[in-house]
Amino acid sequence: MSDKEKDEVLKDGASSGDGMTGDTAAEKEQEKKADETADAADSGERAEDREASQPEEKESEKEDEDLKNQYLRLAADFQNYKRRTEKEKSDIYAYANEKIVTDLLDVIDNFERAIAHQGNCADDSMAEGMSMIFKQLKGVLEKNKVEEIKAQGEEFDPNFHHAVMTENSVEFESGKVTQVLQKGYSLNGKVIRPAMVKVAE
Repeated sequence: MSDKEKDEVLKDGASSGDGMTGDTAAEKEQEKKADETADAADSGERAEDREASQPEEKESEKEDEDLKNQYLRLAADFQNYKRRTEKEKSDIYAYANEKIVTDLLDVIDNFERAIAHQGNCADDSMAEGMSMIFKQLKGVLEKNKVEEIKAQGEEFDPNFHHAVMTENSVEFESGKVTQVLQKGYSLNGKVIRPAMVKVAE
C-alpha cells in the first residue's frame, strides 16, 4: 500500500471516531437532563408528601396531648377519691364510740353531783368507793381520747361553749366564762357536748 493510500485510511478512521464521540456526548447529555428531571420530580413528590403529612402529624400531636390531659385528670380524681375514703375510714374508727360516750356523759354528771354531796353521807367507805369508781370511769374515758373542755375563766368560744346567760362580774373581764353549769367534752378533738356556761357582760 502506498503512502497516499495509508493517509486516506487514517483520515477515514479519524472521521468515523469523531462521529462516534459526538453521538456518545449527546447521549450522556440527554441522560443527565433526564436524571435531573427525575430528581426534580422526586423532590416535588417528597415536598408534597411532607405538606400532606403535616396536618396528620398535628392531629396526632393533639390526640396525644388530649390523652395525656385525660390521664392526668383521672390520676388526680383517683388521688382525691383515695384521700376521701381514707379520711372517712379514719373518722369511722375515731368516732365509732361517740354514741356510747355521749350516753355515759350523763352518768359522769350524776357521779359528780353525788361526790359533791358526799360530805353528807354517813358511810365514809361508801363515799370513798364512789370516788374510786368515778376515777376509774374517768380513766377509761380519757384512755379513749375523751377530754373535758376547759371553760372556767376562759374566753367565750361558741365552738366549745354554750352560753345560757350573762352576768355582771368583778372577778372576770367581759366575755370571760364566769361559771360552768355543765361540763363539755370532746372525742378525738371533736366536740360531742359543748360546755354550758355563764359569761361576763
